[in-house]
Amino acid sequence: MEDASKVYERMRFKDVVTWNAMVTGYSQNGRFEDALSLFGKMREERIELDVVTWSSVISGYAQRGFGCEAMDVFRQMCGCSCRPNVVTLMSLLSGCASVGALLHGKETHCYSIKFILKGEHNDDNDDLAGINALIDMYAKCKSLEVARAMFDEICPKDRDVVTWTVMIGGYAQYGDANHALQLFSEMFKFDNCIVPNDFTISCVLMACARLAALRFGKQIHAYVLRRSRIDSDVLFVANCLIDMYSKSGDVDTAQVVFDSMSKRNAISWTSLLTGYGMHGCSEDAFRVFDEMRKEALVLDGITFLVVLYACSHSGMVDRGIDLFYRMSKDFVVDPGVEHYACMADLFGRAGRLCEATRLINDMSMEPTPVVWIALLSACRTHSNVELAEFAAKKLLELKADNDGTYTLLSNIYANARRWKDVARIRYLMKRTGIKKRPGWSWVQGRKGMETFYVGDRTHSQSQKIYETLADLIQRIKAIGYVPQTNFALHDVDDEEKGDQLLEHSEKLALAYAS
Repeated sequence: MEDASKVYERMRFKDVVTWNAMVTGYSQNGRFEDALSLFGKMREERIELDVVTWSSVISGYAQRGFGCEAMDVFRQMCGCSCRPNVVTLMSLLSGCASVGALLHGKETHCYSIKFILKGEHNDDNDDLAGINALIDMYAKCKSLEVARAMFDEICPKDRDVVTWTVMIGGYAQYGDANHALQLFSEMFKFDNCIVPNDFTISCVLMACARLAALRFGKQIHAYVLRRSRIDSDVLFVANCLIDMYSKSGDVDTAQVVFDSMSKRNAISWTSLLTGYGMHGCSEDAFRVFDEMRKEALVLDGITFLVVLYACSHSGMVDRGIDLFYRMSKDFVVDPGVEHYACMADLFGRAGRLCEATRLINDMSMEPTPVVWIALLSACRTHSNVELAEFAAKKLLELKADNDGTYTLLSNIYANARRWKDVARIRYLMKRTGIKKRPGWSWVQGRKGMETFYVGDRTHSQSQKIYETLADLIQRIKAIGYVPQTNFALHDVDDEEKGDQLLEHSEKLALAYAS
């Protein structure tokens, strides 16, 4: 770019093509401020801006997540009577997606139907690229039904790898991850089988991570290793593999993938650290943390959040406290509200509720709902009704009166056998229109994912599942299992409470998988 700049400066005569080459070059090489400066100079010198000029600036804003600025430039472009093309459309839709501007995205969709798509100068590839950008925009704005409708309207033989990838990615990140896996499988069913690329693989691995679908994730990994077109050493594919194995409970394999990488970035380290942290492997988490320091990586708030989470879930209270207070002093990372919530959880799990309350009262910022929910959960574990009522009051003041808040408080009252308060909470939920979301669990069977709700009897093998569950319960009772009936929400005897606990969704899923 430096050589191009020198040649540009020496030129006596510069036409719009010359200016456009420099604006585009600066934008694509990460020097967007220089691109904007040149764009402003073009306007000052009254050089006629064409579609390439405008599209370069819109694209530069969109790629950096400045969707609102991209839309402003597009409006200026239309005001100058310059007709956008498919490249402009794609850049603008990317900007809309980056800020979740669904309404502006719809307006752009209407504009493209009138003036861009099916244009006389377009070929089929141009139109498909525009439609792919529309599908991507709707998916990232969480309008998955519209995105899928547009996807289905494209004849399977006309779809390219981008069409499949944006739809799979939409489901993986913003919708039902099961649909992402189903769609990935469908890619191979058509005669003109589309070969997935690195981005497709990354999207489907995200879906596996969300579902903890280890078996499917292993199949994808094996597919990657078999296909020469897909390189498992591509950084973002390898990072997604680490993330998938970590979130699916196989941290050892995540470590193997990490060790086999020829190059790593901060995401690689953080993904592995997260895997150890979320499973409470505090010693391994601190090992990775120390290795990150040796590699001179910049430790950010997420790094400390993961390590504090590991301390909380493994009972390493003193080590967690030490790290929390060293964050700003030794690492120049100011604790955020999430770190305070994690510390409240750490103190709460250890039964040190007074210290958790003192920490919250001493916060340098206003506690958010996540902090009070951490304290409320600790009150449930340690049966502190008075403090629970205080935390619940704070949540109501913050208008965080969702079903989880009421359910936690109701559980605490039930444990204290305060049945009138349980009934009062239920009435309050009914009066305010808040409904408790049913608990559900899923398990991967031979024919795909199976989902179970509390007391679910809709499965075709329901009778066999309940018989297996009853047998399992009898076997674990024989070796000392005693049902924890404290939080059953009905004033009935312990035997009936035990029967209610048998219908929990996770028990049904486990029985089905047995």
